Amino acid sequence: MGQTLFEIYHNAEFHTRLDHFHVSGPGIEVIEAAQAAGKGAIIVSGHFGQWEAVRASLKARGIEVGAVYRRQSNRHYQRRLLAGIEAGGLPIMETGRVGTKTLVRHLRAGGVVAILLDEKHPDGTRLPFLGRPALTSLAAAQLALKYDLPMVPAYGTRIGDGSDFEVDFETPIPHTDAETMTRAFNDSLSTRILEHPDQWYWLLKRWQGV
Repeated sequence: MGQTLFEIYHNAEFHTRLDHFHVSGPGIEVIEAAQAAGKGAIIVSGHFGQWEAVRASLKARGIEVGAVYRRQSNRHYQRRLLAGIEAGGLPIMETGRVGTKTLVRHLRAGGVVAILLDEKHPDGTRLPFLGRPALTSLAAAQLALKYDLPMVPAYGTRIGDGSDFEVDFETPIPHTDAETMTRAFNDSLSTRILEHPDQWYWLLKRWQGV
């Protein structure tokens, strides 16, 4: 927890540590091709490893990645967290109606955005996650379908002493329907967590009320 939070608080410096990011996977080429064609892309991930390593790896390639975040109730934490996330790439869009409008404009203008999909979504759909039904937002898949954008799962897994990262951009999730696509992402993240359960940074009750 401490290491993850420290890296986010000092995200500008974290993004300069390019020799610590070991990038692989077919998804990186898909994102670069979309950008070359003037199109946006949606990166989906979770609170796993160091998710900011994904944005850092793309920024090193000249692709700035915005992000969606949830406002925190502790004002001191909120201030530091938001500043850290903003240092990793803009725009940063708060969950809610205003943030959603900004997100849509960003994607339609050819921008790239990262969305962490392992949060409980009160109005979400019950989909399997780690073998149990969990309320999951379909928004990322819905946007990918509506605007014909690649939806690429990507993860920054800690390796060695935890200061280096395997940044893996998986094959984009095929366009089918929003529920099927989101279920595929849940399966992808579940696989990562089962392989490295110590790297899943999630302290809230993901399955509460389901």
